[in-house]
Amino acid sequence: MLRAIYPGSFDPVTYGHLDVIKRSSKLVDELIVGVLNNKAKTPLFSVEERVKMLGEVTKDMPNVKIIPFEGLLVDFARKTGARMVIRGLRAITDFEYELQMSQTNHKMEPDVETVFLTTSLEYSYLSSTTVKEVAAFGGDISQFVPPVVLENIEKKRK
Repeated sequence: MLRAIYPGSFDPVTYGHLDVIKRSSKLVDELIVGVLNNKAKTPLFSVEERVKMLGEVTKDMPNVKIIPFEGLLVDFARKTGARMVIRGLRAITDFEYELQMSQTNHKMEPDVETVFLTTSLEYSYLSSTTVKEVAAFGGDISQFVPPVVLENIEKKRK
C-alpha cells in the first residue's frame, strides 16, 4: 500500500490545495492531508477548524484522511507509515524552498521520498495569504475557496 502525506497549514484551504489533493489522491492508495500546527504563526483558523473544513471539502474522496500534526514532517511520516511526501509547486521560488526541505527530510529519513506536483495553471498565483489579504479588505474570494471555507471566513470577519 502506497501512503503519502500532503502537508501544509491550509489556513485557509484554497482551490489550489484542493486541486493538488484531488490529483495526488489518484496517484496513491491513501493520501493523508497533514494539517500543520505551526506555533510560530498566528493562524486565522484553529487546527480543529482547518481539519473540519478539509474534511468537508474532501468527503467524496474515500482514500483521503485529514490528520493534524506538529513537529517534524519526517516524524509524522514515520508515525503514519507514509513513504511519500507530496508538495505543490506554483513558481520557481516555491521550488527553491521545497528542494531544500525535501533534501533535508531525505537526509533525516532516507526512506521517505518527496514528489512535486506543479499546480494547475489556473491556480498558479493562488495562496492562502493572498486569500486572507483579499478577504480582509472585503474583496470577493468566492473564486479562490470552496463555499464552506468562504462561509467560515465570513463568520471570522464579523
